[in-house]
Amino acid sequence: MQRTVTHSGHAGFALRFESLFHPGRGMAFPCDAAGRVELDALSERARHNYLYARAVVGREFATPAVVPDCC
Repeated sequence: MQRTVTHSGHAGFALRFESLFHPGRGMAFPCDAAGRVELDALSERARHNYLYARAVVGREFATPAVVPDCC
């Protein structure tokens, strides 16, 4: 899996899905402090990746965490 980061206007937070099998790898999506991702602000590819990551929590990715967006 590649890391996917998109920026929409959320201030400083990302919802991070860590890989269960490849330490340090995962996907991250801009979100608010409560972990809500604005789907309409994502590109089609990012939206697809986000929905995939949510669907495979517990099988490919750990439960997502809200983290400060450092980039």
